[in-house]
Amino acid sequence: MSAHAVAPTSPWARFRVWARSRPFVGGLLVVLGGIELFCSGQLDLGNIRIQFGIEGLQATVIPIALVALGVLAVCSPAQRVFYGIVALALAVYSLIGVNLGGFVLGMLLSAVGGVLVVAWMPRESSEPADPERDEGAA
Repeated sequence: MSAHAVAPTSPWARFRVWARSRPFVGGLLVVLGGIELFCSGQLDLGNIRIQFGIEGLQATVIPIALVALGVLAVCSPAQRVFYGIVALALAVYSLIGVNLGGFVLGMLLSAVGGVLVVAWMPRESSEPADPERDEGAA
């Protein structure tokens, strides 16, 4: 922010400034995909319980890992590339590990979120470049 910028006063404005400084949308999509995968993995249709994988363990572990990765990506944007790649790999694996990836919806949410987390870049500062540093590099 420049010296003339006024700090936001409303809670919504402060939240927007905070959310723009991290991969918020990507992390949110990964969390929503993990929640959807968890709900589809615990699906119960009367007397029929739909659960695939090793005794249903994958239907619990993968969604919990995706939710944790989404939260970590938002809370620690410096490691966003690692969290995003792991989330993308888990999302693709959920296609065979958790009820066809939460009937494809959870997999798509998590995969798109993982890609957004990896692709997010922090904003460049608007400070002028140091001319002495540029001359020393040349």
